Amino acid sequence: MTTFLMIIVIISLLTGFYLFIFRPWQLNWGATTPEIKRSMHGDDIVIKPTFKATRAITVKAKAEDIYPWIVQMGVTRAGWYSYDLLDNLAKPSAKVILPEFQNLKIGDIIPMSPDGKQGMFVKDFKKNEWMLWWDNKGDSSWSWEIYPEGESSCRMITRVRVKYNFFSFDILFNLLIEFFDIWMMRKCMKGIKQRPEKQGVKPK
Repeated sequence: MTTFLMIIVIISLLTGFYLFIFRPWQLNWGATTPEIKRSMHGDDIVIKPTFKATRAITVKAKAEDIYPWIVQMGVTRAGWYSYDLLDNLAKPSAKVILPEFQNLKIGDIIPMSPDGKQGMFVKDFKKNEWMLWWDNKGDSSWSWEIYPEGESSCRMITRVRVKYNFFSFDILFNLLIEFFDIWMMRKCMKGIKQRPEKQGVKPK
């Protein structure tokens, strides 16, 4: 087998692994089939998304104890509860509820840049139930929803929908989402899960 042919085989195997094994896993991490199929707020914003990811996790806390952690997220705010060195200017994400970031309004920005001026915008929300962000253009949406299960447990589900623009510089950002979004999101969702659960533990 020539070197060129070997390279083609390796590329084909890696592409197949990504498309048929890794991508389906990362797009639906933690979510059940009904959760993946369920309609969520914001589904009507991005028509025919290139990237559609529904992730879910069980949080052993009440919805009203989970929701504030979502509300205060963002660079220059409470952080992302993820890899702070990479996505929060190396500043540790908050481990307590910050009252100054709890009064989000429709149209407010969820900052993702160091200057706090670039990011998603609050499209709509219902306190303790769901929050929807979007890009103000209709090319991307990000929904967070909380579904109670019993008295002290909830399913927290997030859905990201993005339409790639292959003829814009935005494609560079889109490719980062495609390959690296899952790592940030897993860490973020686990970070949200840990905080209210930890606060709910009564000292002995």
